[in-house]
Amino acid sequence: MWPIWRPDAKAVLMNKKARASLARYFAVMEDDKPAKFLIAKKLSTTFNKNDSLTKLWKLHEQLTEDFCSLETEIDTRQKSLEELYTPEKSFFDLKIEIANRILKNCYFCTRRCGSNRLDGELGYCRCGTKTAVSTIFPHTGEEPELVPSGTIFTLGCTLRCLHCQNWSISQWFESGELYAPQQLAKAIETLRKGGCRNVNLVGGDPTSWLAQWLETFKHVNVNVPVVWNSNSYYSEETAKILAGFVDVYLLDFKYGPKECAEKLSDAPDYWIACTRNHLYAKKYGELIIRVLVLPNHLECCTKPILNWIAENLGDWVRVNLMFQYHPEWRSHEIPELRRRLTKRERNRAIELAKEAGLTNFIT
Repeated sequence: MWPIWRPDAKAVLMNKKARASLARYFAVMEDDKPAKFLIAKKLSTTFNKNDSLTKLWKLHEQLTEDFCSLETEIDTRQKSLEELYTPEKSFFDLKIEIANRILKNCYFCTRRCGSNRLDGELGYCRCGTKTAVSTIFPHTGEEPELVPSGTIFTLGCTLRCLHCQNWSISQWFESGELYAPQQLAKAIETLRKGGCRNVNLVGGDPTSWLAQWLETFKHVNVNVPVVWNSNSYYSEETAKILAGFVDVYLLDFKYGPKECAEKLSDAPDYWIACTRNHLYAKKYGELIIRVLVLPNHLECCTKPILNWIAENLGDWVRVNLMFQYHPEWRSHEIPELRRRLTKRERNRAIELAKEAGLTNFIT
């Protein structure tokens, strides 16, 4: 077992607010319930390669409802995962088929650039068809309920955050190592068997690699919670595919509804995509929301973000109000990003969280 290095990572196991907002995650982590991807593999369906994408999406919509019912039956002990047979084709296989078709005209992210990745075209994210990995390791620096987290950093990103802390990964300054799905599956199983509480898919951003992640988990046979660690800038189709695959949505909420997202991250329509995807996450999984407080962006970003979370997701949702911003990469191009937060700004952010009525935030 990997040692739990931080006292708060042990204490959180008894934290009532954390356990209430992430109840199913804790149950999967403790092997009391199965991860969603294992349930999806047991949900039988039929389709073939000649079916239109429209037909596949319609089938996916119905199976998403069936999945929710089956998950409830398993969680309430009406059915047992072990007693269910493994079908020739499953809901999970359908997700793989749809995702592979999207690779021909890519729209995993909000940009919908339409690159044919199967034909070697590289879009905005520059991701191909074989997963490029930076590092794989048990992360001890994440939120306490996740630590130790079996973290897999992939290259490429759907954003161009001028202040990116992982710019060497997100912007391909590293070459990375190419992994086949079976290799990644073995790495995931090793992390879990070694004591990691979850597998944490991050980057960069995992969105561009969704098809490859699904192929990978087809070969994963251990019970492990899937953490989708994303910038939230993914398409509605991606959100639909994630339902029934992801256990915990570890989502950034980066910017308010004004022009900040486009100015700092080249992310038009970020607020629209981000709010939609948080609502999907609430409906189909559990949430940890990361709000990175930026200098001089409390009123335009932090305040509307925290208010929206409280009003639309609930005052109980787990929020990490993050104060670790420091100038990185191209942050010098933006005057207010050339410095760290002041004590006054940190205190103001906490005030805003309390004013919004949030009761389950950490800093």
